[in-house]
Amino acid sequence: MTSPYGLHRVLDPAGVLPQQAHRLDATPVCGPDEVVVDVSRLNLDAASYRQLREQYGVDGVRRAVLDIVAARGKMQNPVTGSGGMLLGTVREVGPDSPLGLRVGDRIATLVSLTLTPLRLTDGLARWDGADEQVPCEGTAVLFGRSIAAVLPDDLPEQLALSVLDVCGAPALTDRVVRRRTAPSVLVLGGGGKSGSLSLAAARRAGASRLVALVPTEKEADAVRSAGLADSVVVADARDPLAVAAAVGTRVDVTVVCVDVPGCEHGAILATADGGTVVFFSMATSFPAAALGAEGLAADVEMLVGNGYVPGHAAFALDLLRAEPAVRALFEHRQTQQA
Repeated sequence: MTSPYGLHRVLDPAGVLPQQAHRLDATPVCGPDEVVVDVSRLNLDAASYRQLREQYGVDGVRRAVLDIVAARGKMQNPVTGSGGMLLGTVREVGPDSPLGLRVGDRIATLVSLTLTPLRLTDGLARWDGADEQVPCEGTAVLFGRSIAAVLPDDLPEQLALSVLDVCGAPALTDRVVRRRTAPSVLVLGGGGKSGSLSLAAARRAGASRLVALVPTEKEADAVRSAGLADSVVVADARDPLAVAAAVGTRVDVTVVCVDVPGCEHGAILATADGGTVVFFSMATSFPAAALGAEGLAADVEMLVGNGYVPGHAAFALDLLRAEPAVRALFEHRQTQQA
């Protein structure tokens, strides 16, 4: 009997959900409420890819990914705990599947690879390890409670995948900003994928002041040219005092979109009492955030960006279409990685 949560795919340990499992059954046999997908590309999340590349180097990261998937039946970085998402074509749909997908649909999954049964069959022969998008061949299984989006016809697949990979960030930013009257907003990592979309979402939602913090002058020039923020500052997001000094007047809402650990305290220091910090980075240490706020006597609300907000995929794609500057940043990023 299948479970809409995928419990029947858990091999070890028994009784946990697929995301917590050490190992999943990735056999591509479709259960009554499942969907089997022929996978053509993985999009590793930024924190996971950075960690793997730093540990294994470009030449070794392919082997590392293959070993993880072979051992676990899913892509879950053992250090960061994160995974990513995938792109593929629907091979088979179970008669009881509630996802509304059809055989032949080109889709991107909107659930993490950390809970998606996955097999790779080509040895990642077409991936050079140089960026987080991984061309591949294999299969994946979606459950009754999984989420997937049919790829739009008007956007290149790799561009759509990049946007859908981070679509939870702008949607939740929009929700948080709209709860306040003309708040000031800081985005740490404002030049990245989730950061640039979050800046655009905050502007649309009525932010009165937008600050983007980036690590280099080169990235600052790109964000300034795009016109996504009222001010762009350069600082190491891991240095709390440098962040606070660069931002100046504390903001009402801080959105953390960086892919390196150690940015919790800077985000807290930059946020005014009564403000909100939204953590979207999978590199975030939530004990460090909670205990750091306590130690700083910071009266801030802290939210975990869980990657899902109803309508988040359509929201992010519409932002990309409506904001030429955001699209240009995404396309430039892909050109640099090509």
